[in-house]
Amino acid sequence: MRLVHLADLHLGFRQYQRLTASGTNQREDDVAATVQRAITQIIEVAPDLVVIGGDVFHTVRPSNPAILHAFRALMQLRERLPATPVIMVAGNHDAPRTAETGCILRLFREIGVHVADARAELFTFPEQSLAVLAVPDVPGVERPPLLPPEGFRHTVLLLHGEVAGLLPVQAANAERAAIEIPPEALHADRWSYVALGHYHVYREVAPRAYYSGSLEYTSTNPWGELREERERRIPGKGFIEHDLTHGAHRFHPVTPARPLLDLEPIDASGMGAGEIDAAIRARVESAPGGIDHRIVRVTVRHVARHVARELDHGALREYRRRAMHFHLDTRRPDPLPRRTGGGAGGGGSRRATLPEIVGERLRERPLPADVDRDQFVALGLRYLHLAEEAAVAALPVMDG
Repeated sequence: MRLVHLADLHLGFRQYQRLTASGTNQREDDVAATVQRAITQIIEVAPDLVVIGGDVFHTVRPSNPAILHAFRALMQLRERLPATPVIMVAGNHDAPRTAETGCILRLFREIGVHVADARAELFTFPEQSLAVLAVPDVPGVERPPLLPPEGFRHTVLLLHGEVAGLLPVQAANAERAAIEIPPEALHADRWSYVALGHYHVYREVAPRAYYSGSLEYTSTNPWGELREERERRIPGKGFIEHDLTHGAHRFHPVTPARPLLDLEPIDASGMGAGEIDAAIRARVESAPGGIDHRIVRVTVRHVARHVARELDHGALREYRRRAMHFHLDTRRPDPLPRRTGGGAGGGGSRRATLPEIVGERLRERPLPADVDRDQFVALGLRYLHLAEEAAVAALPVMDG
């Protein structure tokens, strides 16, 4: 018995300001096209079971086009593979914050998709001796013991959440975190397969327990994902095919609609604006496949603010016109250590102030491609200043 495991479709994801000829967000269309390619490949694989590990949509209240894309994709799957059960759980992007608000995923029950959106559900298929425990990511709902039921040859745990201690810092999300599961709570050795959603990079958690990763680069830090995939030699995004009977395992890459291109970083130490311009131009001209219609980043390290202001902004505008999105990530030099003490000899190094520490951490933090780092740091320091002023204002007034 073979299953296909996919997750984190994020239909309805929007990014940047580029629109299609019909007026829709280009990245939203890109994601929908990639999901359709994945569905076509899954139909060719013709598995006995399809499990979807949550975050089908990017928001709790997706747009009508996003719902339509999902309906068409799942309907095609049901029509072309009528004997194949399709089971999905709600992820943290799908699940409403309150129980009174219904989850959009339950609409797909009308076309024969098995959905666990409000609580954990056990779906059984006696003809195949198969049981699937589907556990959605729902705030405030108690999670059942993650143990396989007795009496089935094949048992699958389908769950959206974060395995504690597994995800790297770059995978942290500014939105509501997924439920956290201690690794031992999965009881991975007792299941035929554990299908996980939430983490956007393909990864083995334990024997027969995997994150399939997302189908597109839809997280807050796609560049971190790209780096991790490169370092671990993962061929991008895709879905998993796993044989529950024989244990054969295969990752199927899905070609993204629009490649991300992270050009070689530039160390601008001691360089003037003209030299940096030339280095950026050399990176752009030697980019594999060119930058046209692609999502591109160039990181320039150790560039002073006054030098960054002198860069050729006409050339940068041209790069932005050609690319789907062109992000120049300039990073200022590390601050020199400040010393205290009298006279020319000085004294020992002084302790860094809180604003200095916060500023340094904000400069190191991975950012979305369309966030300006200097503005991000300045805003963070402004909030810190306001918090300090509020704390001082709240202090009791002492007489005398």
